[in-house]
Amino acid sequence: MESNNIPKGTRDFSFIEMSKRNYLIKTIRKKFELFGFNPIETPSFENISTLIGKYGEEGDYLMFKLLHSGNVLKKRISDFFRKKNEKEKTVDLAKFLTEQISNKALRYDLTVPFVRYVVMHKNEIVFPFKRYQIQPVWRADKPQKGRFREFYQCDADIISSSSYQSLWEEIELIQLCDEIFTKLNFPIIIYINHRDILGGLVEISGINNNLLKDFTTSLDKWKKIGRDLVKKEMLCKGIPSQSFEKIEFFFDMKENFYKKEKHLTVAFQASQKGKKGIKDISFIYKNIKNLSLKNTKLELDISLARGMNYYTGTIFEIVPFHRNNDPSNYISIGGGGRYEKLANLFGMKNICGVGVSLGLDRIYLAMEKENLLQTISYNYPSKVLFINFGDEEVLYAYKMINFLRKKGISTQLYPHAVKIEKQFRYANDNNIPFTISIGKNEIKRSKIRVKNIQERTEKEYNNISDVVSQLQLIK
Repeated sequence: MESNNIPKGTRDFSFIEMSKRNYLIKTIRKKFELFGFNPIETPSFENISTLIGKYGEEGDYLMFKLLHSGNVLKKRISDFFRKKNEKEKTVDLAKFLTEQISNKALRYDLTVPFVRYVVMHKNEIVFPFKRYQIQPVWRADKPQKGRFREFYQCDADIISSSSYQSLWEEIELIQLCDEIFTKLNFPIIIYINHRDILGGLVEISGINNNLLKDFTTSLDKWKKIGRDLVKKEMLCKGIPSQSFEKIEFFFDMKENFYKKEKHLTVAFQASQKGKKGIKDISFIYKNIKNLSLKNTKLELDISLARGMNYYTGTIFEIVPFHRNNDPSNYISIGGGGRYEKLANLFGMKNICGVGVSLGLDRIYLAMEKENLLQTISYNYPSKVLFINFGDEEVLYAYKMINFLRKKGISTQLYPHAVKIEKQFRYANDNNIPFTISIGKNEIKRSKIRVKNIQERTEKEYNNISDVVSQLQLIK
């Protein structure tokens, strides 16, 4: 017997959950637009060539690839074994099948499709281009608490000419996040770092520059798995123990920003890359302090690396603010950074971008844990249910049903002329606050009988306009 379960890592949402999710989306969208970002959408799947190689080895591995339509799989497998039987050149089955039966994949994030969009529409776009997207993405990750295979991202990015890139763009994005989470009454910490700071640490430690990606991938797990496991992973990747020990001090610094800045400035005396990184971060940090944030703490975190290969400058991660700073509470609800070379991979030079991506599902779970979603009022399906007494009565009532809908009052008709008690029970079970009864007696007397389900009171009206006036008074 086939299972009726949904795939692992996916979820159904009730209308109550959807109301809360829609509230979050509405809040985020309004703030995006307040800061001058315009909406776009991109397809749910892209050509594999658009996505592959942009995220790193892990991203390529976790990408959901789509089969060609039709009966291509059967034909390609037959072709493969025919070639083997003909003793042709040995072919890797997995590689052969991937190339032959799949050339598309579900989008892994919103940033790479966005850059593809910019390249395709460059002649229609006015730069700097500010866009936002709120759409689902898919990753073939191992499902666990807070980690899904299908989830929503809410992205805001700024694409500019490389000649005119400005750190004020990063400051705008930090201010944007502060506005969003202030509105949600949800304090956050934004951890910030710079890829050039990491590059500077690689230089002064003597780590081979070819191991930079391995270094940052392992380092990004510092808060999740701790120093010892990160070191073990780096050693397995060929990073010398003495190199790690030269710089491990920086990853656990507990001092304030100015002391961290001082330590790094001393360390980077011989590293131009490191000097640029700390200069950029200092500009952002000091100007943010002058502007002040309402509900956000900004903190320099040298262990922050961000796993995506395309980041080249500032990087940041957003987590809920917990006063006890318990590592078990650490959960990323957003992140982002600057990418200066991503457009190059699509054949468009001298373009750079910076953006932030908020995880709708992570925000929902984190706010739910803090009981911050309980006060959000959700919209029930209808405000009014018309009781069905039969075809003649329904036909008479339909002018009133249409009138209520025209006035913006959500109204439904019970579709069957069943027992009245069952229809009232339906209204009660679905939290429909009012019923309207128009039977033969009401038609004869030209009356409209309205019942308040919760208060169990009834009142008769002479015309539908009076009913509308009363219903509009009640939220």
